[in-house]
Amino acid sequence: MPSDPTQIPEIQTLNADGWRLFATRCIRLFAYGFLSVVLVLYLKSIGLNDERVGLLLTWTLLGDTAISLWITTTADRIGRRKMLIAGSVLMLLAGVIFAVTKDFLWLLVAATIGVISPSGNEVGPFLSIEQAALSQLVTGRQRTAVFAWYNLVGSLATALGALTGGAVCQATAHSGLEGPDVYRPVVLGYGAFGLALAIIFLGLSPKTEIAVQAEATTAPTGSRFGLHQSKGIIARLAGLFALDAFGGGFVIQSVVAYWFHVRFGVEPVTLGGIFFGANALAGLSSLAAIWLARRFGLINTMVFTHLPSNVLLMLVPLMPNLPLAITVLMLRFSISQMDVPTRQSYTMAVVAPEERSAASGVTGVARSIGASISPMLAALLVGNPAWASLPFFLSGGIKIVYDLLLYRSFVTHKPPEEAAK
Repeated sequence: MPSDPTQIPEIQTLNADGWRLFATRCIRLFAYGFLSVVLVLYLKSIGLNDERVGLLLTWTLLGDTAISLWITTTADRIGRRKMLIAGSVLMLLAGVIFAVTKDFLWLLVAATIGVISPSGNEVGPFLSIEQAALSQLVTGRQRTAVFAWYNLVGSLATALGALTGGAVCQATAHSGLEGPDVYRPVVLGYGAFGLALAIIFLGLSPKTEIAVQAEATTAPTGSRFGLHQSKGIIARLAGLFALDAFGGGFVIQSVVAYWFHVRFGVEPVTLGGIFFGANALAGLSSLAAIWLARRFGLINTMVFTHLPSNVLLMLVPLMPNLPLAITVLMLRFSISQMDVPTRQSYTMAVVAPEERSAASGVTGVARSIGASISPMLAALLVGNPAWASLPFFLSGGIKIVYDLLLYRSFVTHKPPEEAAK
């Protein structure tokens, strides 16, 4: 194996299941990017006001939280493949309902029980279960590198999805369609991607599952949410991740896209191009995290790459014109995702194998809870010209507090592969 961890052979050790999980990551993140750039514009086009749009975004995240908590904390017992298929069906359901009705109550139901990503980032149970399965397929030394590539392909897929979603809307508008019909093909396409995921997940082998006998001998009767010996550290991580996600919820991709539309009059096709570049840079930044993590450690990499990205985020609304605002946003995305594979790898490293789906699920749910309130506030703020830039400042400030608290709490708690050095 080559000494340079960013080389392709680092992930060539993956078996067919591993590559299948990479494929589902690409399809899913393409779908999330495809929808997120136009989601708020679509909801506004069917007659929803800012308050109802914000409420839908919040209930989307709250619903994903509840569904994810149940699915991820039972996945190792019921079966990871079954739970991934269930999540795919919920994604299909949400896309279809959003596309065929304007009734707010039905939309609220779909937002609550379905899987919709207003941010362009991971939602639902998929990430937690896939990470647990991938951790089972690779060694501890390979884990961070594999997660970095996993995040890279996801970010590139989100970028391509955003670009494609904007292009589709431009094409439908030029064909003579108006109002919601401009955006509806994107919403229907999102549901179709859920069906594609379910079909691919059907092909996963038993190698991605935890052996029933192993679980029975290692999980105590009193375990909670699928956790036992790792409850303490996961509780602390979950609290901090919730704070980070609360800050991030102010600048989810749908809200930022809407801010660019309101502030500079940017059209959907241009928004797609902006977020194509932003997500591509974010994905490439994941690869730098491999080298940084092996040289400086997972926690140091998480904190000291995240801090400057938050400062750049706060500078975006201070830019006087569109080119400068885009430039600062791109700089921010070029370093913003270095903490993601390191955070994921750290969580998988500090828990037992039979707790990984649950640990990733609980921390993921904590992030969803943290992120569920702020989009509603952000939608209201962006809709008011006097407060439109405030979400950027709130997000950056809260996330800086998270970075400092994370460093203070975990700088001495090293994962096994670092402690063994």
